Amino acid sequence: MQENRDRVEAVDQLRKPEWLQKKITPAAHAEMEGLLKELNLNTVCQQARCPNITECFRQRQATFLILGRACTRLCSFCSVSKETPLPAEQGEPAAVAEAVCRLKLSHVVITSPTRDDLPDGGARHYAETVAEIRKASPATKIELLIPDLRGDLEDLKVVLASEPDILGHNLETVPRLYAIRSGADYQRSLKLLADAHRLRPDLKTKSGLMLGLGEEEDELLAVFEDLVAAGCSYLSLGQYLAPSRQHYPVQRFVEPERFEMLKEKALLAGLSHVESAPYVRSSYLAERYLAATPSPSR
Repeated sequence: MQENRDRVEAVDQLRKPEWLQKKITPAAHAEMEGLLKELNLNTVCQQARCPNITECFRQRQATFLILGRACTRLCSFCSVSKETPLPAEQGEPAAVAEAVCRLKLSHVVITSPTRDDLPDGGARHYAETVAEIRKASPATKIELLIPDLRGDLEDLKVVLASEPDILGHNLETVPRLYAIRSGADYQRSLKLLADAHRLRPDLKTKSGLMLGLGEEEDELLAVFEDLVAAGCSYLSLGQYLAPSRQHYPVQRFVEPERFEMLKEKALLAGLSHVESAPYVRSSYLAERYLAATPSPSR
Protein backbone atom coordinates (compact mmCIF):
# COMPACT_ATOMS: atom_id res chain seq x y z
CA MET A 1 0.00 0.00 0.00
CA GLN A 2 2.79 2.44 0.93
CA GLU A 3 4.64 1.55 -2.25
CA ASN A 4 1.56 2.43 -4.29
CA ARG A 5 1.14 5.76 -2.47
CA ASP A 6 4.80 6.56 -3.09
CA ARG A 7 4.35 5.81 -6.79
CA VAL A 8 1.28 8.03 -7.05
CA GLU A 9 3.03 10.87 -5.20
CA ALA A 10 6.05 10.56 -7.48
CA VAL A 11 3.89 10.67 -10.60
CA ASP A 12 1.99 13.65 -9.17
CA GLN A 13 5.26 15.55 -9.46
CA LEU A 14 5.13 15.18 -13.26
CA ARG A 15 4.31 18.41 -15.00
CA LYS A 16 2.78 18.61 -18.43
CA PRO A 17 5.49 19.31 -21.00
CA GLU A 18 5.35 22.09 -23.54
CA TRP A 19 3.63 19.92 -26.17
CA LEU A 20 0.65 19.33 -23.83
CA GLN A 21 -0.61 22.86 -23.26
CA LYS A 22 -3.85 22.94 -25.25
CA LYS A 23 -6.32 25.39 -23.71
CA ILE A 24 -10.00 24.78 -22.99
CA THR A 25 -12.22 27.85 -23.41
CA PRO A 26 -15.69 27.21 -21.92
CA ALA A 27 -17.08 30.43 -23.39
CA ALA A 28 -16.57 28.95 -26.86
CA HIS A 29 -18.87 26.03 -26.05
CA ALA A 30 -22.10 27.98 -25.71
CA GLU A 31 -23.63 27.28 -29.13
CA MET A 32 -22.93 23.55 -29.01
CA GLU A 33 -24.02 23.21 -25.41
CA GLY A 34 -27.25 25.02 -26.22
CA LEU A 35 -28.03 22.56 -29.00
CA LEU A 36 -27.19 19.56 -26.83
CA LYS A 37 -29.40 20.84 -24.03
CA GLU A 38 -32.29 21.51 -26.40
CA LEU A 39 -32.12 17.98 -27.82
CA ASN A 40 -31.27 16.35 -24.47
CA LEU A 41 -28.08 14.79 -25.82
CA ASN A 42 -24.76 13.85 -24.23
CA THR A 43 -21.29 13.89 -25.72
CA VAL A 44 -18.18 11.98 -24.78
CA CYS A 45 -16.38 15.29 -25.28
CA GLN A 46 -17.98 16.55 -22.06
CA GLN A 47 -18.23 13.36 -20.06
CA ALA A 48 -14.64 12.21 -20.72
CA ARG A 49 -13.26 15.74 -20.21
CA CYS A 50 -11.61 15.64 -23.62
CA PRO A 51 -8.82 18.23 -24.03
CA ASN A 52 -9.93 18.78 -27.63
CA ILE A 53 -13.43 19.92 -26.68
CA THR A 54 -12.96 23.62 -27.46
CA GLU A 55 -11.36 22.90 -30.84
CA CYS A 56 -14.14 20.49 -31.84
CA PHE A 57 -17.08 22.48 -30.48
CA ARG A 58 -15.82 25.60 -32.28
CA GLN A 59 -15.87 23.57 -35.50
CA ARG A 60 -19.42 22.36 -34.71
CA GLN A 61 -18.25 18.79 -34.22
CA ALA A 62 -19.08 16.42 -31.38
CA THR A 63 -18.95 12.73 -30.55
CA PHE A 64 -22.38 11.71 -29.31
CA LEU A 65 -22.69 9.56 -26.22
CA ILE A 66 -25.87 7.49 -26.43
CA LEU A 67 -27.43 5.18 -23.82
CA GLY A 68 -26.92 7.63 -20.97
CA ARG A 69 -23.92 8.93 -19.06
CA ALA A 70 -23.41 6.07 -16.57
CA CYS A 71 -21.14 3.08 -17.18
CA THR A 72 -21.43 -0.37 -15.62
CA ARG A 73 -17.65 -0.88 -15.67
CA LEU A 74 -15.15 0.61 -13.22
CA CYS A 75 -12.14 1.48 -15.39
CA SER A 76 -9.66 3.48 -13.32
CA PHE A 77 -8.64 5.78 -16.19
CA CYS A 78 -12.09 7.00 -17.20
CA SER A 79 -14.16 9.93 -15.91
CA VAL A 80 -17.52 8.72 -17.25
CA SER A 81 -20.05 8.39 -14.42
CA LYS A 82 -20.23 5.10 -12.49
CA GLU A 83 -23.74 5.76 -11.13
CA THR A 84 -26.64 3.38 -11.73
CA PRO A 85 -27.58 3.63 -15.44
CA LEU A 86 -31.03 4.82 -16.48
CA PRO A 87 -33.17 3.12 -19.14
CA ALA A 88 -32.34 4.03 -22.74
CA GLU A 89 -34.15 7.14 -24.03
CA GLN A 90 -36.48 6.00 -26.82
CA GLY A 91 -36.30 9.33 -28.62
CA GLU A 92 -32.53 9.54 -28.51
CA PRO A 93 -31.76 8.05 -31.97
CA ALA A 94 -34.00 10.63 -33.66
CA ALA A 95 -32.48 13.42 -31.55
CA VAL A 96 -28.97 12.42 -32.62
CA ALA A 97 -30.10 12.46 -36.25
CA GLU A 98 -31.55 15.94 -35.74
CA ALA A 99 -28.24 17.16 -34.31
CA VAL A 100 -26.34 15.65 -37.24
CA CYS A 101 -28.56 17.59 -39.64
CA ARG A 102 -28.34 20.87 -37.76
CA LEU A 103 -24.57 20.65 -37.46
CA LYS A 104 -24.30 19.53 -41.11
CA LEU A 105 -21.90 16.75 -40.16
CA SER A 106 -20.29 14.87 -43.03
CA HIS A 107 -18.85 12.34 -40.55
CA VAL A 108 -20.27 11.50 -37.14
CA VAL A 109 -18.98 9.29 -34.34
CA ILE A 110 -21.45 7.60 -32.00
CA THR A 111 -20.31 5.91 -28.80
CA SER A 112 -21.73 4.90 -25.43
CA PRO A 113 -20.81 3.79 -21.94
CA THR A 114 -20.68 0.04 -21.43
CA ARG A 115 -24.20 -1.13 -20.56
CA ASP A 116 -23.87 -4.64 -19.16
CA ASP A 117 -27.27 -4.10 -17.52
CA LEU A 118 -29.07 -4.20 -20.88
CA PRO A 119 -29.94 -7.61 -22.38
CA ASP A 120 -28.29 -6.75 -25.71
CA GLY A 121 -25.64 -4.37 -24.35
CA GLY A 122 -27.31 -1.54 -26.26
CA ALA A 123 -26.87 -3.11 -29.72
CA ARG A 124 -30.39 -2.31 -30.93
CA HIS A 125 -30.13 1.27 -29.74
CA TYR A 126 -26.98 1.66 -31.83
CA ALA A 127 -28.77 0.17 -34.84
CA GLU A 128 -31.76 2.48 -34.38
CA THR A 129 -29.46 5.48 -34.17
CA VAL A 130 -27.77 4.54 -37.45
CA ALA A 131 -31.16 4.05 -39.11
CA GLU A 132 -32.38 7.49 -38.00
CA ILE A 133 -29.22 9.20 -39.25
CA ARG A 134 -29.46 7.40 -42.60
CA LYS A 135 -33.03 8.68 -43.02
CA ALA A 136 -32.23 12.25 -42.00
CA SER A 137 -28.78 12.67 -43.58
CA PRO A 138 -28.00 9.89 -46.09
CA ALA A 139 -24.63 11.32 -47.12
CA THR A 140 -23.19 11.40 -43.58
CA LYS A 141 -20.54 8.80 -42.85
CA ILE A 142 -21.32 6.99 -39.60
CA GLU A 143 -18.67 5.64 -37.26
CA LEU A 144 -19.68 3.55 -34.25
CA LEU A 145 -17.34 3.17 -31.28
CA ILE A 146 -18.92 0.30 -29.38
CA PRO A 147 -18.27 -1.49 -26.07
CA ASP A 148 -17.40 -5.19 -26.06
CA LEU A 149 -21.07 -6.31 -25.83
CA ARG A 150 -19.81 -8.98 -23.38
CA GLY A 151 -18.54 -10.88 -26.40
CA ASP A 152 -22.07 -11.73 -27.60
CA LEU A 153 -21.87 -12.52 -31.32
CA GLU A 154 -25.61 -12.07 -31.93
CA ASP A 155 -25.52 -8.56 -30.47
CA LEU A 156 -22.57 -7.73 -32.67
CA LYS A 157 -24.52 -8.95 -35.70
CA VAL A 158 -27.31 -6.51 -34.84
CA VAL A 159 -24.84 -3.63 -34.88
CA LEU A 160 -23.21 -4.81 -38.11
CA ALA A 161 -26.59 -5.16 -39.83
CA SER A 162 -27.10 -1.40 -39.42
CA GLU A 163 -24.21 -0.94 -41.89
CA PRO A 164 -22.01 1.71 -40.28
CA ASP A 165 -19.10 3.03 -42.35
CA ILE A 166 -16.56 2.31 -39.59
CA LEU A 167 -16.86 0.05 -36.56
CA GLY A 168 -14.53 0.95 -33.70
CA HIS A 169 -13.69 -0.79 -30.45
CA ASN A 170 -10.75 0.38 -28.36
CA LEU A 171 -8.23 -2.02 -26.84
CA GLU A 172 -7.05 1.00 -24.79
CA THR A 173 -3.79 -0.55 -23.55
CA VAL A 174 -1.52 -3.60 -23.64
CA PRO A 175 -2.64 -6.91 -22.05
CA ARG A 176 -0.33 -6.58 -19.03
CA LEU A 177 -2.09 -3.40 -17.93
CA TYR A 178 -5.68 -4.63 -18.31
CA ALA A 179 -6.30 -4.34 -14.57
CA ILE A 180 -7.14 -0.70 -15.26
CA ARG A 181 -10.01 -1.89 -17.51
CA SER A 182 -12.20 -3.42 -14.84
CA GLY A 183 -14.56 -5.96 -16.39
CA ALA A 184 -12.80 -5.95 -19.76
CA ASP A 185 -10.74 -8.72 -21.34
CA TYR A 186 -8.05 -8.20 -23.97
CA GLN A 187 -8.82 -11.38 -25.92
CA ARG A 188 -12.57 -10.68 -25.85
CA SER A 189 -12.01 -7.19 -27.25
CA LEU A 190 -9.65 -8.51 -29.91
CA LYS A 191 -12.16 -11.21 -30.85
CA LEU A 192 -14.89 -8.60 -31.32
CA LEU A 193 -12.75 -6.88 -33.93
CA ALA A 194 -11.88 -10.19 -35.56
CA ASP A 195 -15.53 -11.30 -35.63
CA ALA A 196 -16.58 -7.99 -37.17
CA HIS A 197 -13.98 -8.40 -39.91
CA ARG A 198 -14.96 -12.03 -40.50
CA LEU A 199 -18.66 -11.21 -40.77
CA ARG A 200 -18.21 -7.99 -42.74
CA PRO A 201 -14.79 -8.05 -44.46
CA ASP A 202 -15.74 -4.92 -46.44
CA LEU A 203 -16.26 -2.91 -43.25
CA LYS A 204 -13.34 -0.90 -41.91
CA THR A 205 -12.64 -1.59 -38.25
CA LYS A 206 -10.74 0.68 -35.91
CA SER A 207 -9.15 0.61 -32.47
CA GLY A 208 -7.37 2.99 -30.13
CA LEU A 209 -4.59 2.89 -27.56
CA MET A 210 -3.63 5.31 -24.81
CA LEU A 211 0.08 5.80 -24.21
CA GLY A 212 1.79 6.80 -21.00
CA LEU A 213 0.20 4.11 -18.82
CA GLY A 214 3.42 2.17 -18.32
CA GLU A 215 3.44 0.14 -21.54
CA GLU A 216 6.70 -0.99 -23.17
CA GLU A 217 7.50 -0.69 -26.87
CA ASP A 218 7.65 -4.45 -27.46
CA GLU A 219 4.18 -4.76 -25.91
CA LEU A 220 2.81 -2.13 -28.27
CA LEU A 221 4.35 -3.83 -31.29
CA ALA A 222 2.69 -7.09 -30.25
CA VAL A 223 -0.68 -5.31 -30.02
CA PHE A 224 -0.16 -3.85 -33.52
CA GLU A 225 0.40 -7.37 -34.82
CA ASP A 226 -2.69 -8.65 -32.99
CA LEU A 227 -4.81 -5.90 -34.53
CA VAL A 228 -3.59 -6.66 -38.04
CA ALA A 229 -4.26 -10.37 -37.51
CA ALA A 230 -7.80 -9.44 -36.42
CA GLY A 231 -8.33 -7.57 -39.70
CA CYS A 232 -8.26 -4.12 -38.14
CA SER A 233 -7.57 -1.27 -40.57
CA TYR A 234 -7.33 1.87 -38.44
CA LEU A 235 -5.62 2.84 -35.21
CA SER A 236 -5.44 5.94 -33.02
CA LEU A 237 -2.57 6.53 -30.58
CA GLY A 238 -2.80 9.33 -28.01
CA GLN A 239 -1.42 10.46 -24.68
CA TYR A 240 -3.30 9.33 -21.58
CA LEU A 241 -4.18 12.25 -19.32
CA ALA A 242 -5.60 11.41 -15.90
CA PRO A 243 -8.97 13.14 -15.41
CA SER A 244 -8.20 13.71 -11.71
CA ARG A 245 -5.84 12.66 -8.92
CA GLN A 246 -8.31 9.91 -8.06
CA HIS A 247 -7.77 8.23 -11.43
CA TYR A 248 -4.90 6.04 -12.60
CA PRO A 249 -1.81 8.27 -12.69
CA VAL A 250 0.14 9.12 -15.82
CA GLN A 251 3.38 7.14 -15.89
CA ARG A 252 5.02 9.01 -18.75
CA PHE A 253 4.43 11.94 -21.07
CA VAL A 254 5.30 10.49 -24.45
CA GLU A 255 7.30 12.74 -26.75
CA PRO A 256 5.80 13.73 -30.16
CA GLU A 257 8.77 12.11 -31.92
CA ARG A 258 7.96 8.81 -30.24
CA PHE A 259 4.37 9.05 -31.45
CA GLU A 260 5.70 9.48 -34.98
CA MET A 261 8.00 6.48 -34.58
CA LEU A 262 5.17 4.29 -33.29
CA LYS A 263 2.96 5.40 -36.16
CA GLU A 264 5.56 4.21 -38.63
CA LYS A 265 5.87 0.88 -36.83
CA ALA A 266 2.09 0.43 -36.79
CA LEU A 267 1.92 1.10 -40.53
CA LEU A 268 4.77 -1.33 -41.14
CA ALA A 269 2.85 -3.93 -39.15
CA GLY A 270 0.06 -3.65 -41.71
CA LEU A 271 -2.47 -1.10 -40.45
CA SER A 272 -3.95 1.04 -43.24
CA HIS A 273 -4.16 4.41 -41.48
CA VAL A 274 -2.83 5.59 -38.13
CA GLU A 275 -3.33 8.88 -36.32
CA SER A 276 -0.64 9.24 -33.66
CA ALA A 277 0.09 12.35 -31.59
CA PRO A 278 -0.30 13.47 -27.97
CA TYR A 279 -3.78 14.92 -28.41
CA VAL A 280 -5.15 12.22 -30.71
CA ARG A 281 -8.29 10.54 -29.40
CA SER A 282 -10.51 7.79 -30.83
CA SER A 283 -12.89 10.20 -32.54
CA TYR A 284 -10.56 13.16 -33.03
CA LEU A 285 -10.26 14.07 -36.74
CA ALA A 286 -12.21 10.88 -37.43
CA GLU A 287 -12.99 11.88 -41.01
CA ARG A 288 -9.31 11.48 -41.95
CA TYR A 289 -9.39 7.69 -41.82
CA LEU A 290 -11.93 7.06 -44.58
CA ALA A 291 -10.54 9.96 -46.59
CA ALA A 292 -7.16 8.22 -46.64
CA THR A 293 -8.62 4.82 -47.58
CA PRO A 294 -12.09 5.19 -49.10
CA SER A 295 -14.44 2.32 -48.37
CA PRO A 296 -16.53 0.64 -51.07
CA SER A 297 -19.95 2.18 -51.57
CA ARG A 298 -22.82 0.33 -49.97
